[in-house]
Amino acid sequence: MAFYELRQYKILPGKMDQWLELMEKEIIPFQVAKGMVITGSYRGETDDSVYIWTRRFESEDERKALYAAVYESDHWKNAIAPRIPELMDRSAIQVTRIVPTSRSVVR
Repeated sequence: MAFYELRQYKILPGKMDQWLELMEKEIIPFQVAKGMVITGSYRGETDDSVYIWTRRFESEDERKALYAAVYESDHWKNAIAPRIPELMDRSAIQVTRIVPTSRSVVR
């Protein structure tokens, strides 16, 4: 059964615009090119430190393969990952795996 990751990040003060540029122009396109299915990208309406995004996986095996394709790549390690700590508090990352209920439109 497919499942989703609900990923919640704390963006550093004054860095939301830079974070969104990095996500929308580099991180999301890179991950999609590797096969990730990104189902949503959100920022807090009144709290500029809140960023949330969701990804869908068909199985745990697929998740593992896609994680390896993205996070073990030289591009991720050398071009993207080093810039993240300037924009986000990595110690505050929350990842919750969720599954749609029987009445969910994303089922």
